[in-house]
Formats: sequence, C-alpha cells, structure tokens
Amino acid sequence: MIKKFGITIGGLQQKIVNLVLIFALLIIGLFVAVSIYMAKELTKIVEKSGDEQKASITKVSQETMQGTLNVSMTQSAEMQASIADNLFTAAQGNVLTLQEYAEYLFTHRDEYTDKTVSAPLPENDGIPSVQLQHEAAVDPADDPDLGLLANMNELLLSMYNNSGVVNSTLAATTHGDIIFVDDRAGANFNDDGTLQTFEVRERPWYTGAIEKGGLYYTGIELDAFTNIPGLVCSAPVYADGELVAVVGADVFLYNISEYVNDSTKYGGFVCIVNQNGEIIFSPKKDGTFKAVTSDQAADLRKGENAELGAFVTKALTESTGLETVTVDGVEYYLCGAPMKTVGWTVISGVAKELSDQPTNAMLAAYDDINNEALGEYNKASSHSQNVILLWTAILLTLAFIGALTVAGRIVKPIETMTRRIDELSEGDLQFKMEDAYRTKDEIELLAEAFAELSAKTVQYIGQITTITAEKERIGAELELATRIQANMLPNLFPAFPQRSDFDIYASMTPAKEVGGDFYDFMLLDDDHLAVVIADVSGKGVPAALFMMMAMILIDNTTRMEGPEASPGEVLTRVNNTICANNEEEMFVTVWLGILDLKTGKVKATNAGHEYPIIKKADGKFELLKDKHGMVVGAMEGLRYKDYEFKLEEGGTLFLYTDGVAEATNAENKLFGTERTIEALNEIPEESPEKLLKKVKENVDIFVGEAPQFDDLTMISVKINKQHENEDKNDKDVKSDKQ
Repeated sequence: MIKKFGITIGGLQQKIVNLVLIFALLIIGLFVAVSIYMAKELTKIVEKSGDEQKASITKVSQETMQGTLNVSMTQSAEMQASIADNLFTAAQGNVLTLQEYAEYLFTHRDEYTDKTVSAPLPENDGIPSVQLQHEAAVDPADDPDLGLLANMNELLLSMYNNSGVVNSTLAATTHGDIIFVDDRAGANFNDDGTLQTFEVRERPWYTGAIEKGGLYYTGIELDAFTNIPGLVCSAPVYADGELVAVVGADVFLYNISEYVNDSTKYGGFVCIVNQNGEIIFSPKKDGTFKAVTSDQAADLRKGENAELGAFVTKALTESTGLETVTVDGVEYYLCGAPMKTVGWTVISGVAKELSDQPTNAMLAAYDDINNEALGEYNKASSHSQNVILLWTAILLTLAFIGALTVAGRIVKPIETMTRRIDELSEGDLQFKMEDAYRTKDEIELLAEAFAELSAKTVQYIGQITTITAEKERIGAELELATRIQANMLPNLFPAFPQRSDFDIYASMTPAKEVGGDFYDFMLLDDDHLAVVIADVSGKGVPAALFMMMAMILIDNTTRMEGPEASPGEVLTRVNNTICANNEEEMFVTVWLGILDLKTGKVKATNAGHEYPIIKKADGKFELLKDKHGMVVGAMEGLRYKDYEFKLEEGGTLFLYTDGVAEATNAENKLFGTERTIEALNEIPEESPEKLLKKVKENVDIFVGEAPQFDDLTMISVKINKQHENEDKNDKDVKSDKQ
C-alpha cells in the first residue's frame, strides 16, 4: 500500500473514495453504519477469542506443570526417604555386628579373660571414651558377665569413632550394668558432682528388644543424660537359649532435622511422619503440619481431615505419586515415600498457588501481546473512520449508490475471520492466514497479527514444556552419575578391620558433580597391598567416564598379575589397551605401588603423577622425588619402569592429586607442596584418616571463598607395630567378627 496526498492507495481509504465517486449518499451512509457495527462485533469476537485462548493456555500450562511436579516431587520424595532410610540401615548394621560379637563372647567364654571398664570421668568430657554405668541398687563387682562383656570395649569405641551415623554405642548385662561409648562424659554427673545412676532395665530400648526378641527401634525419646532427642536401635543377645545382654546404638537426629528445616528454601516443604501418623519433623511453625511433642501430637490418620488421613495412611506403606490435598484451607500438591526400616514416611509438599505462577506469567505476556495488537487495530480503524467521514461529507449523494456494491467485499473477510476464530479449539489453537484475508489493507494486517500471535502462543507453550522436562532429566542424570562414581571408589573405613599391622584411609572431593580423579587399593594376598591414585585430564562427565575405564583396567590387570606383579608392567599393558581406542586423546596420570606388609618394601611406578610424600619411623614427612614416566594414554608402546623404597614400622605413605597442591585462593596463590608437607608434619604420628582431614582443613582455610577448580583426592597408608600378645588364634577370631 502507498500513501499519497493523505490517501492510502490500495487500502480502505481508496475503497471509500471509489465508493463515494460511484455510489449515492444513502448507500455510503449504510456502509458506514455496517462497518462500524462489524468493527464492534469483531472487537467482541477478538475479546472472546482472547478469553478462550487464555483459558486454554491456563489448562495446558497447569497440566504441564502438574505432570512435571508429579515426576520431580515423587522422585525427590523417594530419594529423600532412601537417604534418610540409609541412616537407620547403617545403624542397624552396627547393632547386628555388636550382637554377633557379644553372642560369640558368651558362647566361647572360656577363650577370654575378664577385662575392666571404669566409670565416667569429668576430664573425658568431649573425648570418645568407654564408660560404665549401673542401676542404683546394683554393684558392678557382683555382675558375673561384666568382665566378659568388657572384651567389647575396643569394638564399641572403634564403631563410635568410625561410624558416621551413631552418637553412642552400648552393651548392657541382664544384671543392671551398661558399657557405653560417647564423648559426653560430663553429662553423667549431678549438679553437686556426684555420679548419676542409670536404670538400665527400664529403658525402652532394653525392654523393647527383649519383648520383640530381635532388632528393635525405639520411638524418638530424650537421651537419659543430655535430653537430646534421638532414636535407639537395639537387639537382645542370647547364649544357650537364655538372654545374657542387650546391645544397641543411639542416633541423634540432627541431620534429618536440619534437612527438613532447610526444605522451605525453594517454596515447598518436607516433613516426616512416624509410624503412629504423628508429625515428628517439620519446618512449619503452625497449623496441621507443625511438629509438636509426642504428648501433644495427633494421629493424622484419625483427624477431622479425612482426605489428609487417607493420604498419610497410604504414604506409610507405599509411594503415593502426586495428590492434591486441602489442609488448613490451603490446597497442596503432596507426595509421600515410606522409610521401610523404621516404618516412617517422608511427605513432600508445595502449595498449589506457587505452581500456578508460571501460568500467570504466561497469561500476563499474552495480555501484553493481545493488547498491543488490539491497539494497532483500533488506531488503524479510527484513522480509517475519519477518512470515511471526511469523504462522506463531500460526496454524500454518490456514497449511497457505491456502498451497497462494495460493502460485501469488506464484510466477507471479517465474517470469515470470525468463523475461523470461533472454530479454534484446545487441540488446535493456531489461527492461520487464508486467501480470504489477503485484501491488501488493514484487514490483512489484522489477520497477520492474529496469525503471528497464535503461532507465538503455541510455540511458547511447547518451549516451556520441553525446557522444563529437559531440565528435570539432566538434573536427575547428574545426581545418579555422582552416586555411581562415589560407589565405585572404596568408601568403607576401616577398609580391613581385621588387620592391625597397617591402616589406610582415602578421600575424594570432586570439583563438579562428577570428577576425573580416582583412588583404589586391594590386598593381593595376606602380605601384599596394592595402592593406586590417578588424575584424568579434563573435568565433568567425560573425565568421569574415562576415569571408570582406567580404574577398571588398572584394577583387573593388577589382580591378574597377583602379589608378584610389576607396577611398571601393569601400566604398560593398561597404556596399550587405552591407546588402542583413545580417539578423544585423553590421558591419566597414575602412581601405582605394591607394599610388602612383611618387609615394608614398596615396589612402585609413576606415570606423570605428583611426587609421593613419605615419613620414616619417628621422622618427619618428606617429598620422595621419584622418576616420572609418560602419562598413560599418551602413546602406544611406552614401557614403564619400577623403582623401590621402604616403609619402616611407624612409617607413612601419603599420595595426592594436583588438586591439593594447585588449590588456589582469591589472590590466585597456590597451596603448594610445601604447605601440604607442613600440614602433615603438624600431626605426623596421627592415623591416615586424621592426616587427610588435617590437609583438607588447611586447604579449605587457605582457599577461603574461592571456588574449587580441580578434584581434590588423597590416600595414606601407615605401617603399624604388631601387637605383642596377638597370636594367630586371636586374629582368626577377629576376622570372623568382621
């Protein structure tokens, strides 16, 4: 369309001019009236269509969001229940170990001598220690089983120190005495300094285990000395069919409470309901979901809210999926997953109002687009009406005749557009251009505006659905990859609890969800321990996949070679295997050593890895500058050579990846090898576990708030002195206990 002399040539203006020149005044007036009427009708139709499209957008968006929430919240609740359940499963494993060991003591009483255990000492407050308590009317000296049960002292202390879930371990006789380990010795004394007594046989964990005759979980109760809420897992011990003791482990529920309280960060919430239908953990401060003490707690299954009661009943036995439940006048999306070990359930919820926010945002964007299109149409329509009125005043007589002839041409596209808009449905929301609208004027512009608007709306809905689903999928896959990688590395310590001649500990902190570092260790026979640490080039998922392949190859090749294996030959074979299919040209630095536990002799090879750090007996940690070979995966046909050194009794080997030495602070300074050695020499005689934690602590202090750019992996082996009174029979017994 071209505009000349204030008239739009080829548009409505030109048509009005033609009508005035050809037709009479009466017809032009009628045309004007019809045009105005149809414009109003079109406005109504547009508004109606807008309302229908908004309703459709709302429905599609809510269905999409509800489907996404169903998947994400259900998976999240099941994962949360599984994580919490693992806490109690770990405690259960500890208790079963204590039960098995105690039963062995009583059925082999003649093989053991009585040992002693002292009452709590105030100076031991804050130090894990073995302690004795008894009932008010009981004299421990009269207990015939106490000395035998005291053979469990070291096991109770070791389990307390090495378990990440228990807060105390205990073993009680049927005569009213109890041996326990914790670091709260000061809590056992009255205000006047006298030692408290402890009614052993009246505690729920004691009576419950005997009544059940097997593994038993108490409800949440206050600790007898600290008043800290916790849960006790216990089990009875029988010898020749008679009850001789009760063993158990106490779990303080700090972690679950903190996790539940943090669950409101993203708008939703998580609460935990026990087997009695009572809320025991919740971030809510009021209302039905508020957690109260057991004497005030109500059974949600029997409350006035039957809908909530049915949901809780189902959630205690099975995963519920997403359900809509109204509580305290608020409509919630809820899903539940049971914790089968203790019979509780995790309930995850989010207010339906929060899930509607994306829909509201889409409707607001739609209104803006629609209002803009209507504004353009009204502006063009107003301008056209002014032009028509002007020419009508000049050519009043001719307008009557011309309007009747051409009115149909103008009205027909509008009527067609009206019918097409009315025919739009939820299955097809897109308004499309047709030849009937190609009038070369404002009607064509309006139709194009409608077509563009509906196309953008359909596209926007599709993009929202696709993006939301893809984000959830990627998050779930990364989380699964993190767990798979962590499970591949040895992570149970002590790794060889039956061996006292050496101690080993390792840790790996990835820089991303998944990392490229790895460590491994294995006993090739009773006298040879293989140790490996490696660092794959790159980060993230590619490095993690390459890491898994390299770890499996090194592990399998070392085991096949056996105790007399040459580390150099092992890496030579692994390098050739990797290079045969290494199109991505990735590589890995490796340190592999085989320790003779009898002589302390270490046979090792270094493929481009960091220098090891060793400590001789009664000495300090020093850097061992061994000869480096090429990294594994660089080129096929490389030969790796062995070298040897010796670890004396009391000596320690410390291995690490470059993530330790190259940890960088905010000033872009490196932690370095010297700081690593200084950290080790602060506690040179400590266990490998404490050495690794000390180095990690010093790295964290040095780095501060700076981000971690590389995986941080460490492993340490210490040669211990043999116990003088330990003979072969004792070792065999300890091995059976484990």
